Amino acid sequence: MEPIIHGVLLAFGLILPLGVQNVFVFTQGVTQPNLLKSLPAVVTAAICDTVLIVLAILGLSLIVLQLEWLRIVLLVAGILFLLYMGKVIWSSKAMNLSGKEALPLKKQIVFALSVSFLNPHALLDTIGVIGTSAVKYSGQQLLFFTIACVFISWIWFFGLAILGATLKKINIPSQLFILFNKCSAIFIWGTAIYLLIGLFST
Repeated sequence: MEPIIHGVLLAFGLILPLGVQNVFVFTQGVTQPNLLKSLPAVVTAAICDTVLIVLAILGLSLIVLQLEWLRIVLLVAGILFLLYMGKVIWSSKAMNLSGKEALPLKKQIVFALSVSFLNPHALLDTIGVIGTSAVKYSGQQLLFFTIACVFISWIWFFGLAILGATLKKINIPSQLFILFNKCSAIFIWGTAIYLLIGLFST
């Protein structure tokens, strides 16, 4: 029971803070004509998280933490991506609730892959926290810990999309969602700056 509780608490602790992944999935729930059309983003983000969690638990964390140059490469690539992503979201008209500006299936998948695998904050959290926490378990306990982390990830992303779709039905003014876009872009740029400062201070 301990590894399940540990996995649930750890996954919630990492996934709850507002992040690029969360912002993107929630936005798809809002902008897509219906919840079903936001599933490509939800499922892709959840699969990416599952892959990262499993790789971290299998030992990738030990490799990345030991290779300083690899950590720096991940950070630099991620910072550049976050700066670009912030620009896209700031100038985006995707909060048009008519659905005319909603991302098509392929773009949803590509963006979901990008915000999952090119986000150094998510990568380092998954590898550094979940990977190192899993070291204390083995066998069946390790399996339960992994399943708990993965389960929370899937439930969370589906919940975000459902929340976005629900808020749209309440007929909240579109200006409010445009403001959300602006705030999201500022947050993403802030994350990039924070990572940049951390890069130069190490």
